[in-house]
Amino acid sequence: MRWLIRDSVVVCDHSGRVTNQPSQSWVTIGGVPVLVEADPVGRTIVACPNYGPVVKPCAKTLQVAVGYSGLVRIDGHRTVLDNLSGLTDGTPPGLVNYTVRLTAQLLVGADS
Repeated sequence: MRWLIRDSVVVCDHSGRVTNQPSQSWVTIGGVPVLVEADPVGRTIVACPNYGPVVKPCAKTLQVAVGYSGLVRIDGHRTVLDNLSGLTDGTPPGLVNYTVRLTAQLLVGADS
């Protein structure tokens, strides 16, 4: 599995894009910071097309269900892997996921 970096593309089930924000900057791949534990949580989702009178578009990511390395840590925080998945705050509640569409790097990987 590949590590995720700031430039990785993470999307909701409706193709809204998650705004990645790395919490560390000293470990990079190609000069781009690696994402670590808790970086995917609470992030803004932009351009989610799921909206309507009683429909809430995805606006934030919730807790990670899977996607952290069990082996590799940076400053005590697990690295984020390309099997990342969790729920969003969009409707229907508890059913809309966010997942990785593109890792944006092919150099570094680790087992989960």
